[in-house]
Amino acid sequence: MSRITTLAEFIVERQAEFKYSTGELSRLLTAIRLASKIVNREVNKAGLVEDIIGAAGNENVQGEEQQKLDVLANELFINALRNQGECCGVGSEENDDIIVYENERSKKGKYVVLMDPLDGSSNIDVNVSIGTIFSIYRRLDDNAPVTQADFMQPGSAQVAAGYVIYGSSTMLVYTTGHGVNGFTLDPSIGTYCLSHPNMTTPSNGPIYSVNEGNYFEFEEGVRKYIDQCKQKRMSARYIGSFVADFHRNLMKGGIYMYPATTKAPKGKLRLLYEANPLAFLVEQAGGSATDGKARILDIQPTELHQRTPLFIGSKEMVEQVSK
Repeated sequence: MSRITTLAEFIVERQAEFKYSTGELSRLLTAIRLASKIVNREVNKAGLVEDIIGAAGNENVQGEEQQKLDVLANELFINALRNQGECCGVGSEENDDIIVYENERSKKGKYVVLMDPLDGSSNIDVNVSIGTIFSIYRRLDDNAPVTQADFMQPGSAQVAAGYVIYGSSTMLVYTTGHGVNGFTLDPSIGTYCLSHPNMTTPSNGPIYSVNEGNYFEFEEGVRKYIDQCKQKRMSARYIGSFVADFHRNLMKGGIYMYPATTKAPKGKLRLLYEANPLAFLVEQAGGSATDGKARILDIQPTELHQRTPLFIGSKEMVEQVSK
């Protein structure tokens, strides 16, 4: 029987690949691992416990109705990162502004985290896969107060990024810029185990993922590309949970598209919380991500909750639609 490598062991074994290998990043990833296991437990109870399903009765900064699990997941990740002490601040899709930790240990933290604590939460009540997306940056100046500028770095400056998918099995997939590795949660022992080492995505694929209900609001070039996908008899697959759609296409090959529309000319997905982390990860897996013109990781953010069009997945497919 081959030896099982746990996520904790893997993080320690590979931390030397990170140029600031003094253990802080490893402990930060450990905090994300812990919070994700608690969120997974709560997600699995969603059909049994009334207090954690349904709408929370308020909206987030984007004007979207928050679900109860949105609020819970947000609090869990914020508290886990605060308690670990390596993170000095958090930017969340669920909060209007950045959260700067004031406890003494966290003030000295060298990293900031941006996250979508529960992606696809509108699918919670119908038992569809949802996820968590996270992005880690080193703060600009360890000796200066934390400001919004620490969070407004281009995606190319990320030191780590990844996602957790809560589905038929729960997986944590991440990169530190040295390839992509996936870990599956073994519920019998409560531990993430290495299940998908050195993940790569095919350069081309059989799947296109887009909300075709917006077809007539897309630019002509995007409509033509979708028509070509149909002519090639490609499979249309769209779940409505970004993490779930992305994960499937990463594994099988394909393209996920959320273009600009006449109603949303700047796109819908958030640059900092969704596009940047998964763009970093997909490039490490051999794929590509653009806004239809420019590489996502080269975009200089100007707003904390900035939106962007997104074309992400297999390299050849993204290049074709971005011409």
